[in-house]
This record gives sequence, structure tokens and C-alpha cells, in this order.
Amino acid sequence: MGTATKLTAVFGCLVLVGIGGWSARHYGRVAVEGVVHDYILDHPEILPEAMERLQAKQASQQLAGVRQMVETPFPGAVLGNPNGKVTLVEFSDYACGYCRRSLPDLEALIAKNPDLKVVIRELPIISPASPDAAKMALAAAAQGKFRAFHDAMFAAGQLDANTIAAAAQKAGLDMDRAKAFVANPALQQEFAANMEIANRLGFQGTPSWIAGDQLIAGAVPIDQLAQAVDTARKGGSSDGANFQSTPGSTPVESTPGNSANS
Repeated sequence: MGTATKLTAVFGCLVLVGIGGWSARHYGRVAVEGVVHDYILDHPEILPEAMERLQAKQASQQLAGVRQMVETPFPGAVLGNPNGKVTLVEFSDYACGYCRRSLPDLEALIAKNPDLKVVIRELPIISPASPDAAKMALAAAAQGKFRAFHDAMFAAGQLDANTIAAAAQKAGLDMDRAKAFVANPALQQEFAANMEIANRLGFQGTPSWIAGDQLIAGAVPIDQLAQAVDTARKGGSSDGANFQSTPGSTPVESTPGNSANS
């Protein structure tokens, strides 16, 4: 029996469901399940597409209610065009080697997309020095020097009090203002909010990315990020899975200090 014939039989069963009692409904359901079962066995190539659609739906549901929050940066903590029409969000930690290795690709992506705004969400989870580096980054953002500190901090490699201070000085921060800024306990609320969002979205490490409806975990090739940005610009969803995970990420549960130079 061909697929069309099977479907005709199903429609016939559905008619019976509409006019019959429990028996008709039961056997109508059995017929539908049988056709679906046989069709999947005959066309297993539909399974990846079905999974992709499910993941797309799940990603959209995960982002619902937090999109505006996650795409609104801490004032000044932006790379690229601060008024860009396309937004890429990165959850990052200055002790994350994968984040550091992703920086050249991110810079290239910014250079090729003048309408791109990259929102950096500080997720200081890896090293004991990560929170201090993140606080100094936000102090730099408050002085309009986030990009300079961001680059200098990743260039330093090792993360400790001396390299954080050196990166701040290299970025040209007013150190008195910066020290007063990082002493504000409200900064911890920013980090807690970022952690809550990351957990809600299923991110388990850094770097993690959001572009449109796409959630991407790990250090991914520039072509993958570029495709995600292009899709977000068009206002659609990718043809691939909307939650994509790669081995290139530093997990949240990493032992503090072990990933600073990875």
C-alpha cells in the first residue's frame, strides 16, 4: 500500500472517529499511529529535520521573556556598532582560553558587518580572579574604554591582580574612578543575572552565543557565527539546529584557575 493509499485509509478512519464512539476513535488512532510508524521507517531522512524543528521551538521558548534583557548590554559593554541593527550576544570569561581564541574571528566578523552590535555578558565562573577582571571590564565600559580593556585583558593571558591592573592601565582607565567603580556591590547582581540567564538557556560554559533565535555553545568557526548573524539579520531561524553545541567551550564546572591559559 502506497503512502497516498495509507493516508486515504487514515482519513477514512478519521471520518469514523467523527461519527463513531470509543471504538472508532480507538481504531482511528491506531491507524494513524501505524501510518506514521511506517512512514518514518520508509523515510528516516525526515528525523533530523524533525529534531531541528523541535530544537528551534525549544530555543524560541527558552528565549521568550529574556530576549530584551539578554540583548540589552551593561552600559558600554559592547563591541562593534553600539547602535547596530543586528545583535550577537557572547557570554564570556577572561580566564577562558576558548574565548580568547575566538577573539580574532569575532573581530573579523565585526569588520565585515558594520551593522553588528556584540553584547558581552560577563560570566566570571572559571578562575578566582575572573570576577575581578569582569568588574574592571565594566569599569572600563563606564569610562567608554571597554574594547581597549577587553583586548588588553585577553592579550595578557594569565589572569591575576597584576595583569588586571596592567590591562586597565594599558586601556587608559582613570584608576581612581575604576577602583571606586569596582567596589560597588551592585556589580555582583549583574553577574548573578547573567548566570541565571545562562542557566535558563542551557549554556554550560564559555563562550556561548545568541544570534536571533539561535543558541550556540562553544568556540565555533567564523563561518558558523557569520551564518547565524546573517540569519538574525533576516529575522529568521537557521535551517540547522537552533541549539548548537561544540567541544570548544570551557565548562562552568571547571576547576578554578585551570583554564586561564588553555
